[in-house]
Amino acid sequence: MTTRPWIVDDDLWGLIEPLLPPWPERSPGLRPVADRLCLQGILYVLVNDIAWQLLPLELGFGSGQTCWRRLDRWQQAGVFDQLHRLLLAELNAAGELDWSRACVDGSHIRANGGAATGPSPVDRRKTGSKHHLICDGKGTPLKVITTAANVNDITQTLALVDGIPPVAGRPGRPRRRPEAVLGDKAYDSRAVRRELRNRRIQPVISRKGTPNIKGLGKLRYVVEQTFALLHQFKRLAVRWERRPELHNAFVSLACSLICWRRLKKTGS
Repeated sequence: MTTRPWIVDDDLWGLIEPLLPPWPERSPGLRPVADRLCLQGILYVLVNDIAWQLLPLELGFGSGQTCWRRLDRWQQAGVFDQLHRLLLAELNAAGELDWSRACVDGSHIRANGGAATGPSPVDRRKTGSKHHLICDGKGTPLKVITTAANVNDITQTLALVDGIPPVAGRPGRPRRRPEAVLGDKAYDSRAVRRELRNRRIQPVISRKGTPNIKGLGKLRYVVEQTFALLHQFKRLAVRWERRPELHNAFVSLACSLICWRRLKKTGS
């Protein structure tokens, strides 16, 4: 990360600005804080994991309540999911998405309560949530689902696969299916394998009670790297938002930033 990772450069803002819902022409009250500054305030919270009320006013972001309301408004408008899809299309056009395989895994985080939380089986049954992730063969995040911590990984396999957005950027119809899905023994299920094959996806999943598929770990390590990148955004390491849609807004924004950094590397 740069020394000020919450700064939105002109190129990224050029992608985000057209996605934002317009303000009413005759909005009552004071002139609203500029969208770009509010977005930078949201990024400041995402990166540093500070309370909204502690957002530094001297940086010009407006109050924490202003940024929080803008986050809520943009999430309801689907801005962050649209941005993620747009950046995936840019990566696809540049040939930077590996559709030969996708990797799935889950990761526990502590939670402050609210919906989609439950006793964590890996943290002395403290309240927690779980991120379920599917990424391409290079570790680019395609879809993340947040559930309670006690939800089994296997229950989210098909939801992750079906949740991959249609990714444009290449001639023909937008793509949304990898050729294979790689998973560890937590995803061992005859029903899941059957449903993946029905979707013309090859399941590459180790079976319980047998040795792991040879070489599978070397192919799946990218999903662990992607989780490490996601949780570098400190707001995602512990879930403070009681409303899951606001936490998911941060998740989608973090996925978009990971895609944006990879896209910038391809052009450098």
